[in-house]
Amino acid sequence: MDQRLRTAALDHHNTNKPKSSADMRFYSRKTFGLISRLSEADLNKMVKYGLDYTRCRWILPLLVGLAMIFGIIALAGRGWIYSQTLPFSQQGSLWRLCSLESGWQCRSLLDYAWGRGAAATFMVGFVLVCICFALAIIAFAIPTLRFNFLRGIGGLLFVAAAFSLMGLVIYPVMISKYIIFPVGTVNEFGWAYGFGWTMCLMSIGLGFFFCCIPLYEDQILGNVKPYYYPDI
Repeated sequence: MDQRLRTAALDHHNTNKPKSSADMRFYSRKTFGLISRLSEADLNKMVKYGLDYTRCRWILPLLVGLAMIFGIIALAGRGWIYSQTLPFSQQGSLWRLCSLESGWQCRSLLDYAWGRGAAATFMVGFVLVCICFALAIIAFAIPTLRFNFLRGIGGLLFVAAAFSLMGLVIYPVMISKYIIFPVGTVNEFGWAYGFGWTMCLMSIGLGFFFCCIPLYEDQILGNVKPYYYPDI
């Protein structure tokens, strides 16, 4: 019985074996087309079942919440700018700049127009990220996704990134131009400033994700007719 099966399989292979280079090109194109269709089908399944799975569908809202936490750290942190050139030491936040000479002496950056502008634009970006986090929780808590709603969240994340980017650019340019530091000091932008950039970049990336999800609306809702591959 096994010998007959092996003989039948060998005859089938010899019958379907390409006889010329033209046949080889035909079978190559055919195989490539099957692989392409399989890859698209696998992607559609990944999107559909990834959003249906309870834990996976909360990844995007949690990432927006993580961006919000980074924004809180940036707003509360004193590491926007600092210098460790002894005996002079200095550290600054988005709101004020403190110097250690004969004791800590602080001055508010909100006394400057550019300081108010940097703080206001970054704060607007942070508030929009918080709003997007609340809207993302609502959107993914609903059993049936509202795809236009998701696209609106993505657009709002881009607006938040634009406002926070303005604040992150105004702050270093203006503080280097209008604040006079003692000669010989080395100033660096620190960890809190980096957290602000992290919130901005995450807003841009998540905006793309929220705007791209509606492109797979039919796959997620199961409206795509299944395709069967008779040659496989």
